[in-house]
Amino acid sequence: MRLPFILDVALGLIFIYLILSLLASEIQELIATVLQWRAGHLKKSIEIFLSGNLYDSDKPEVIKLVNNIYSNPLIKSINQEAKGFLATLPRKFTWMVARISNKIGTSMAKSSAKSSPKEQMFGHGHSGPSYIAADTFATSLIEELKLPTIIHNVTESRLDTFKNKHLQEIRVILTRSLKQIKAGALPDDITQDIKDDFETLQLEYDIIVVDFKNNKFDIDTSVGRMKDSMDKYINNFQANLENENPVLRETCKRLSAFHKHIFPSVEEAIIIGSLKPNINEIMCIMETGSAVYGGLETSISNTEDTTYQTIKEVVDGLPPVIRTNIVSIAKQAKYKAKSTEEGIKILRQEIETCFDSSMQRAGGVYKRNAKGVAILIGIALAFGANADTFHIIDRLSKDTVLREAIVYKAEQTIERQPNAADIQNINTQEILQDLNLPIGWTNDNLKEQMGWNNFKIYSVPIVSLLTMFAGWIVSGVAIAMGAPFWYDLLSKVMNVKNAGKSGKN
Repeated sequence: MRLPFILDVALGLIFIYLILSLLASEIQELIATVLQWRAGHLKKSIEIFLSGNLYDSDKPEVIKLVNNIYSNPLIKSINQEAKGFLATLPRKFTWMVARISNKIGTSMAKSSAKSSPKEQMFGHGHSGPSYIAADTFATSLIEELKLPTIIHNVTESRLDTFKNKHLQEIRVILTRSLKQIKAGALPDDITQDIKDDFETLQLEYDIIVVDFKNNKFDIDTSVGRMKDSMDKYINNFQANLENENPVLRETCKRLSAFHKHIFPSVEEAIIIGSLKPNINEIMCIMETGSAVYGGLETSISNTEDTTYQTIKEVVDGLPPVIRTNIVSIAKQAKYKAKSTEEGIKILRQEIETCFDSSMQRAGGVYKRNAKGVAILIGIALAFGANADTFHIIDRLSKDTVLREAIVYKAEQTIERQPNAADIQNINTQEILQDLNLPIGWTNDNLKEQMGWNNFKIYSVPIVSLLTMFAGWIVSGVAIAMGAPFWYDLLSKVMNVKNAGKSGKN
């Protein structure tokens, strides 16, 4: 048997596999789109990432957290949906099919009975994104964990304590000093000025704390304003020294010394007062039994502020597995951070890194699952199209006209799409119309497939049926290998054939 003949048969078989693989990939893509496989797999992968394992990923608390993350504007902006009745009609059909498929899948799972939040597959939406960038997810997670709110409330609590201690120390200095002054030794207007200046300082401090609470100013600006208010207060106090009262001069020195001790600079005042919680303290809040959580509970619950309840709901709503995972990630960040802002930045980077690693593993799982689905689709397509590999080879071996027509079409296809990247541009419908491929449930094909063997049991050609079944399996597995594989192989065999022609010349 000559090599050109073998190559032509091989080219014909590979080309048929290529066409069927393109059809199978379109079918699989359509099914994946309708059933939202990628979006559903991504959401499940995020649940596993946050819970730390597959078994805890179906817990209602985990699903609720992921649904809330999916409701974040950053995530919702990724999943753009058309508007209008006609535009959304196909999407509504897709949502309905995906919802039915999801209900069937969850009803088959043992743990789904406890997963009531999963009734809405993607939080508050009908569909979800197929891809989420690591930085987008990290930002959404940090926002959902209310870390900025927790940091602000902890800082606010410490700033209020800082203010009260500061004012109390000034009050003590003034009380001790004024006790040393005999009644009537100072004019009434000076005594009243001292009291008024202190009340003004107290009022300004209160306003500064309220402004910080309302997010008008950050902590650096707020401490700077306190320092300026204290400077103004000491300057006003010095204006009362014109009467050369030694006690007032001593009091002014004490106030100045205290001022320098508290406000050597804005940065040092923040550090000395521990006004900015570090990342380790923030993570300790996730542990409800920690001292930091207890201190926050005491300091905030004693006020009329309702933010404590928000923090408590967030922390108490987190399942232990998520707290453990977040704290373990934070431990990697705390050793690298020198400030709260830097700690949150590094924590975000650590979350991004862990998320990327988790999504790479999830991508591998999806590819393996997709390959299994591709085999099933390939076998189903081979059966539906009656693509029997053994029959195809037999026809290509015997029918010279058919073989040459398929080889010619294969050469044209390679010339039109010389790159594998353009493989999706191959017009399979045109090829199927132009060529009478040896597939399909036609009478001629069935006659050739069934009539080659005369051995029958109860008029049923058992051997022929078994051969057809084996041919479908072989074709199905070949189709599942994918169009890029067969395109590359087709190009290589074509190069071998052309090289043989050149050598002959």
